Parts: sequence; C-alpha cells; structure tokens
Amino acid sequence: MAVSPAAETFGSGGSRGRRVILWRHGQTSWNVERRFQGSTDVELTGTGVAQARRAARLLTGLKPDAIIASDLKRAADTAAELAALTGLQPVHDEALRETYAGAWQGLTHDEIIARYGDEYTAWKRGEPVRRGGGELETEVADRAAPVVLRHADKLPDDGILVVVSHGGTIRTTIGRLIGLDPRSWESLGGLTNCCWSVLGEGALGWRLLEHNAGTLPEPVLGDDD
Repeated sequence: MAVSPAAETFGSGGSRGRRVILWRHGQTSWNVERRFQGSTDVELTGTGVAQARRAARLLTGLKPDAIIASDLKRAADTAAELAALTGLQPVHDEALRETYAGAWQGLTHDEIIARYGDEYTAWKRGEPVRRGGGELETEVADRAAPVVLRHADKLPDDGILVVVSHGGTIRTTIGRLIGLDPRSWESLGGLTNCCWSVLGEGALGWRLLEHNAGTLPEPVLGDDD
C-alpha cells in the first residue's frame, strides 16, 4: 500500500506543517526466517545494512531536523546510516522498542500458528491480545506515541522528525496518533524492511500522508506480517 502525499502535504495558504517519518529498520536474519523478534535484540544482515544505506540517501533529501530511534540494534544501526549523512545525533529511547511478545519471541510464524492458533486469530481480528503473555498493542502505543509527540513538539513549524522503530510499534503509533479505534489498527498494512510512513499536521491533528513508501512493493517479512 502506498498513499501519495499530493496536496495533503500542504495546509491552508500552502504552508507546510510539521511531519513525522516513521521508518522501519532493515532486514534481520529472523525476518528472513519469519521468526518473531519482538524485543529480542537481533542485528541487521548485510542486506539490512545495504537497505538502510539506500533509504538513508533518500531520506537525507528531505532534510530532517531530528532523529529518534529504538535502542535495539536493528533500529539503532539503521538510524546510524541516516546520522552519518545528516550529521544529526539520534536520540535512543527504549519506549520505541518492538512489542514484547513473551513466549512468541523466537518462534517462527508456523510454530506460532501451531501452538497459539486461537490467540493469533483473535489478534488478527483486532481483539486485545497479550501475545505470548506480552504487551497489548494499546500498551505499546501508550509508551511509544508520547515519545514521538514530545520530540515532534520541539520541531520548527515546518520541521521533520525521523522515528526509527519497528513494524508493530510504528503501526500502533500511527493508529494512536491519527485517532483510529484500536480494533481497526490491523487495517494498517505492515511495513517492508526500511520503508517508512509519513504523518503530517492538519487542522484536526495528525494525518497519514504516505504508508510503506520507499520501494516498489515487496513482501512484508517480520512480526507484523
């Protein structure tokens, strides 16, 4: 899914408001294996590093004003590629980590279906589920969204904040910031590795301007597929 920014980027009088770019980390070995990562600290693969470098070159052209990132290695190392090109110092915050999913973490997609099929189905229906005994999606949004808002508030009127995080955390943060009911957050498709979504300020609050942007469509490999 890719939503064009078009006229949505500009408010009344043609002035550009603040924007938040929510950027998912590059590929990891667990992504390729369809193994649920959650808060497990898994590093980028060589492909993941290359993805981060390519995306960083594109994002640099937007001239971001600030970078914040999850402190997990896959997100921190992705953010470092943008920092190297912009000279900005990323601020790392554990509140931007991926959803903690307890017993699901380390299991493949097929293993989760086999062991926790009912729980998985309920999650995909939008029901509040503590996957593997972990966090509710609303709890992830409770910790991540305020961090994004706090840093966005520091931007100039036309400033850009880049948030480097994880697929599930980004989805729940978007849902919270644009005011969707938590049961409908699942309607936001997952992010491909090193793709991003863009929120912009509007008269009534934050709006989704772009989603899963950055490449031609590719399979979503990760906890949020």
